Amino acid sequence: MPRRHPALPACWLMTDERQGEALWVALRRLPKGSGVVFRHYSLPPAERRALFDRVRRIARARRLVLVLAGPPRLARGWRADGAHGRSPHRSPGLLRTAPVHDRRELVVAGGADLLFVSPVFATRSHLGARGLGRIGFHALARRTRQPVAALGGMTARRARSLGGVRWAAIDAWSSSRA
Repeated sequence: MPRRHPALPACWLMTDERQGEALWVALRRLPKGSGVVFRHYSLPPAERRALFDRVRRIARARRLVLVLAGPPRLARGWRADGAHGRSPHRSPGLLRTAPVHDRRELVVAGGADLLFVSPVFATRSHLGARGLGRIGFHALARRTRQPVAALGGMTARRARSLGGVRWAAIDAWSSSRA
């Protein structure tokens, strides 16, 4: 079973453009102390920054850890708590998270503080992609000493079925599935 790291949130929201106004519902539903990975990659830079600032105000008020998808330098400039992505660069004082979809990406993720292993189950984010399933998730998670979070078709119930692991979701936080 994947190890737990007490300093990292157990629950995460991955933001996504398709959430629309449901983003605000999701942010309200997150338990205090949870994490948010702000993505919204396709927005023009000024719009993305304005939306990030709005999310950051909510995150600070609710004591949420806020990670920006992008390079550490941008995350520091936007006053995020960390950077999410495949960048190998570390930045003192910033949390670094990385996506992992297979063994090769597990190696590339190197010194990240938290790995988001996905897709565990079928998900709208990876339409048609075969999920890792419980066995595949645990097989990847056992190959690293780094903390992991399950992502892809996740709900609180599914996280419990995986052994109470950290988990992240997009849709589950804005629907009745969490």
